[in-house]
Amino acid sequence: MNYKIIDNFLLKKHFDYLSNLKLKKVKPNDINIYHNKIYKNGTIYSECISKDYLIEMDKAYQNILINILTEVYPEKVPFYEYSAFHIINAGLEYSYPIHLDDPNKLLSGVIYLAPSTNKGTIIYKNKYGYMPKEVEWKQNRAMFFSRKQSQTWHSYESDKKNNRLTLVYNLMTSDTKGVCEVEKINYYKQKTKEFLNPYIYRFFKKLI
Repeated sequence: MNYKIIDNFLLKKHFDYLSNLKLKKVKPNDINIYHNKIYKNGTIYSECISKDYLIEMDKAYQNILINILTEVYPEKVPFYEYSAFHIINAGLEYSYPIHLDDPNKLLSGVIYLAPSTNKGTIIYKNKYGYMPKEVEWKQNRAMFFSRKQSQTWHSYESDKKNNRLTLVYNLMTSDTKGVCEVEKINYYKQKTKEFLNPYIYRFFKKLI
């Protein structure tokens, strides 16, 4: 799996703001996801990050992410439509299974926010968990990658001591079919997986 790590990714102003958002309490085995998006045309959707901060962060980091995507998967760059700044607050016992990101995520990124110690993202050689490697937790450390079918397997979980607060920062598209063509995967099989996975995860805590 080809990925990039950037320490001290966020400006201090942005890191402090995101790390101290007033969020709802989360149960130990649960997760709260707050969706925030900013589109190329200026449209903004915000659940917990102010519009002013979304505009600031998009201006500060968008070119960095576009350059990373150009380096790791240049064929996907033309599909870029919007940036997602999702805040993920995972309970102290929460874990999410090994999976591939959906094709609408052109570039996937996670920035570790709080606390000072927790578990990082875990990457694998295959979907069965072969050769796990943890991208260790360090506050304001960013990890970026572009999904590749059957290659970019990963999971994440809390350390059973503290909640795990992260910023998931992705470059996104709505043209899933176009990205599937670039990746040479079957669009209809992919959409079937995306439809079934929420139910499989809900009942079996697994993904296909």
